[in-house]
Amino acid sequence: MESLNLLDAFIRSAQLGSFSAAARSLGLTPAAVSKNVARLEEDLGLRLFHRSTRKLALTGEGEQFLENAAGPYASLQDAFAHAAQREGKPSGVLRLSVGLGFGNEYIVPLLGDFLARYPGIVPDWHFENRAVDLVGEGYDAAIAGGIELTEGVIARKLAPIYAIVVASPAYMAGRPVPRHPADLANLEGIVRRSGPTGRLRARTLRNAAGQEAPAEAGIRMIFDDPEAMAHAAMLGYGVAILPTPHAARWIASGALVRLLPEWYADLGQLSIYYPNKRLVPLKTRAFIDFAVEAFRRKRLAALFDPR
Repeated sequence: MESLNLLDAFIRSAQLGSFSAAARSLGLTPAAVSKNVARLEEDLGLRLFHRSTRKLALTGEGEQFLENAAGPYASLQDAFAHAAQREGKPSGVLRLSVGLGFGNEYIVPLLGDFLARYPGIVPDWHFENRAVDLVGEGYDAAIAGGIELTEGVIARKLAPIYAIVVASPAYMAGRPVPRHPADLANLEGIVRRSGPTGRLRARTLRNAAGQEAPAEAGIRMIFDDPEAMAHAAMLGYGVAILPTPHAARWIASGALVRLLPEWYADLGQLSIYYPNKRLVPLKTRAFIDFAVEAFRRKRLAALFDPR
């Protein structure tokens, strides 16, 4: 088993390009990953990486060893998963990536029922507003919206998501209510910046009649997190265009009101993503089925649909 740990450290480091990234995916420290790789090099009598302060690159011997080892190692992982599933009881650490605000609001509350049903599973959940590399970073699953499927990853749909225009009652007091997306130009906007690209996100709204119009409020502030935008809107700083999962509870509480109720932007599907293995571990399958059923039972698809 120790040799497998050393091999795991090497393969993750090679795939992700750094000891730090490999450490995050393995739940170890970078020093521990570096030490494991060094021990593997010593056992093999080969230098597998060129190391520098800026870059980690495979040597020729390292490239050859990775080519020879990666396939058999993946087969070994499947064999271990298969052996564990023969007991028929889902167990083990479940590594999940989910957005911070969405995870706190909708996924963490599912834990009680999930753990009561599957006490052998230990959630190891990462709350991050980014698209993760499921295979390369070693996640069992991720919940996100609008992710482009890559090779080796499949998805099950949970709910459609949309973007709507909101503001606080206090902000709108004494201001004319917009009747068309063009009217947003007269209001102060809480605008979202895309984390991956750094660009401001432009939204085009549409209505049931099929009409489309750009939504361009005056830029008052720029955030990269929808939860922060929601709180800024509730504090009366301006109008925000929020994904429905981040707006629904605040509209229900009265802290936010929806503007332009006939207009929305389609953001695609919220899905649960997982690696496409020949044998999906029972712990992963159990969580996927549980999440799909929980979304159906709580009618979250209807909650997130503003039409």
